[in-house]
Amino acid sequence: MSRTGTTDDGDELLTRLGALTAQARAQAEMQRSRVELAIALQRGMLPRDLPVARRLHLAVRYAPAYQGLNVGGDWYDAFTLGDGRIGLSIGDVQGHNIEAAAFMGQVRAGLRALASVTSEPGEVLARTNELLLSLGSDLFATCTFIRLDPCAGVLESARAGHLPCVWATADGKSGVTVDEGGPPLGIQAGVSYPVTRYELTTGGMFVLVTDGVVEGPCLRLEEGLDQVKRLAGIAAAAGMDVDALAAALIKGAEQVGHDDDAAVLVVGFDGPEAQP
Repeated sequence: MSRTGTTDDGDELLTRLGALTAQARAQAEMQRSRVELAIALQRGMLPRDLPVARRLHLAVRYAPAYQGLNVGGDWYDAFTLGDGRIGLSIGDVQGHNIEAAAFMGQVRAGLRALASVTSEPGEVLARTNELLLSLGSDLFATCTFIRLDPCAGVLESARAGHLPCVWATADGKSGVTVDEGGPPLGIQAGVSYPVTRYELTTGGMFVLVTDGVVEGPCLRLEEGLDQVKRLAGIAAAAGMDVDALAAALIKGAEQVGHDDDAAVLVVGFDGPEAQP
C-alpha cells in the first residue's frame, strides 16, 4: 500500500504548525514590546526629584506590573507650588494597557498645570475632571490631591474615588482618614470635591497608596489598609525614616496575589517651625 499521501499530509501539518508558532511568537513579542513601552512611559512621567523643605521628609516607591502582559496606570507626584507649599498626588487609571499609561500622563500633567492656577485641592480636582471629560476618553482615574504646608505641617486633601490615606503618630497610634470624597475623574461633569484638613504632629507620618498595595485576590482591602496602619504605627513609634516605611509597604504589595501596579508616597514631619 502507498504511503505517499500520509507523508504529504504530515509535511503539510508540520508547515502549518511552524507558521502558527511563528505567528504566536510575533504576537507575544509585539505585546512584550507594548508592555516595555508602557513601563518606560510610566517611569518617564514620574518625578525624578522630590521637593525639599526643612523638617519635612518625603519618600516614594513604585513597582510596575512585571508579571504577565498587563501594565497599569498608577502614579505619584510631588512638586513645589508657587506659594512655597507642596502639591502631592497619587492615583490609578482604569485599565491595564499602554492607553492607560498614556492617560495617566495626561492626568498627572493636567493636575500640575491646574495647580499652578489654583492650588486649592477641591478646585484642582474639579478642573482636572472637566479637562479629562473634554478629551473624550473612555478612561477614568481615581486620585488624591494634597496641598501641604511644610512649615506648619498642615495638609489639605481632596479625593476623587481614591483610597483613603493612613496616618500615624509618634506614640504609635494610627488610623485611616475619614472624609467625604467625590467620584473618579473623567466620569461625571459638574461635580465638586470636598476638602479635609489634617495636621501632622511631631514625628508623625501620612501615607498615600494605590490599590495594588492593599487589595488583591489574596488580600481584602480592609486587611490591606490594616497592614499599612500597623506598619505606619510601628515606624512612627520607632522613629524610622520615611524611606524604610515606603520600602516595607512596597515589599508588602508582593503578597496581594496579583500583578497590578503599586505606588506609595510617605510624608514625615519633624514638627512645626519655631515662631520667632
